[in-house]
Amino acid sequence: MLICATCAVEYDEPTPEDCPICSDERQYLPATGQRWTTLGDLAAAGQELTWIDNEPGLTGVGTHPSVGIGQTMQVLTTPAGSVIWDPVGYVDDAACARVLALGPVLAIASSHPHMFGVQVEWSRRLGNPPVLVAEADREWLGRDDPVVELWSGTYEITNGVTLHQVGGHFRGSSVLHWVAGADGNGVLLTGDSVFPNPDHRSVGFMRSYPNHIPLSGAVVQRIVTQLQPLSYDRIYGNFNNSVNADAKAILRASADRHIAWTRGHFDHLT
Repeated sequence: MLICATCAVEYDEPTPEDCPICSDERQYLPATGQRWTTLGDLAAAGQELTWIDNEPGLTGVGTHPSVGIGQTMQVLTTPAGSVIWDPVGYVDDAACARVLALGPVLAIASSHPHMFGVQVEWSRRLGNPPVLVAEADREWLGRDDPVVELWSGTYEITNGVTLHQVGGHFRGSSVLHWVAGADGNGVLLTGDSVFPNPDHRSVGFMRSYPNHIPLSGAVVQRIVTQLQPLSYDRIYGNFNNSVNADAKAILRASADRHIAWTRGHFDHLT
C-alpha cells in the first residue's frame, strides 16, 4: 500500500503513475512531480498524531508534521460507539488504542475524496468497521476493499448521526449531522463541502480551494436548500476551522453573499 505524499490518500497495486486525485483540476501535483510514501517511512521519520478536545464527544486528530493536505480527523463519540470523520493519512497502533478506548467504532466516513486518507488502513486496525464512501465518488477510490460500503442521499450511522450528500465540491461531497452536538443545538461536520472561513462568521463554497474555482450560485442555493431542514448551531471544517455559534444563519447569509457576487450584484465594487 502506497500513500500519495501530496494528498495522503492510500493506493493499492497497481499504483497509478500519478495520483488521479492530485491530477484533477481541484487539486495539484507539485512541480517536482508525483511522490509516494508509506506508513513505515512516515513512522521512521517520527510522524506523530495530535489530539484536541473540541467539545464533549468530539475530538480533533491532526498530523505533525502535516501529512498530505493536513486535514483534522474528527472522532465523534456517541453512546452506541464512535464515528471517524475525514481520516488522516497516517495511523499507528497507539492512536487506534486511544480511539478504541472510547468504545467500538461504528463507521469511517469522509466529506469527499481529498479526505479519504488511509481510511481502509484505519478500518483494518479498528476492527473492520465499514468505510462509507458516497457512490458518486466511487471512481476516486485508490484502495477498494470489502470494508468499503457505498451510499447515496442520506445514511444514518446511528441515532442522531446522519450523513447527507450535498454535492458541489465533488458530486458525492457530504456533511455529517450530529444532533447532540453543541449542547444539543446540533453540529455539522462539513469538511470543505461548506468551508468555515478564518473570520468564524462566514463560510465558503468552492469547486477548488487551492485553484480558486468557484461554484455557481445555483449549486450553492441547492446545497443550502438541502441543509435547511437540519438543526445545527456549530460547524467544523476539515482543518478544525469552525463557526462556533449561529451557524445555520451564517451559512444562509454566506450563501446569499456568494450568489449575489456570482450574479454581478456587486460588480460596482470591482
